[in-house]
Amino acid sequence: MAENNLTVAQRTDTTNVETTRNGKYFTPRVDIFETDGELLLLADLPGVAPGDIDLRYENGELVVQGKVQPHEHKGHLILGEYEEGDFYCVFQIHESIDAARIEAECKNGVLTVHLPKAEAAKPKQVTVKAK
Repeated sequence: MAENNLTVAQRTDTTNVETTRNGKYFTPRVDIFETDGELLLLADLPGVAPGDIDLRYENGELVVQGKVQPHEHKGHLILGEYEEGDFYCVFQIHESIDAARIEAECKNGVLTVHLPKAEAAKPKQVTVKAK
């Protein structure tokens, strides 16, 4: 597990709004775990429905985009700390990840992406024989 198979291509604090795209884009908070068989990416996408997530692998990059549907709020705003906006981030994927077997699911605003390692990249136990 010493080799890191995923790198962040772009990373900013979620409080900063990216201004190079149309509208507001935030970088989601992400945790990445590694096991012998896969990398597991968990991304917080509050307010994004599973059908509004665009997850794609192209040219060695995993692109995560989440579209937030605007909400209408009734009443007079007394305190406003929550900003609405879409999410966007890109990760460089190492060739040891089997891109054909990438799977994802979204539950309660958390996107879970399974990035399985190619068989050649998985650790193998070698039996030592006594002579």
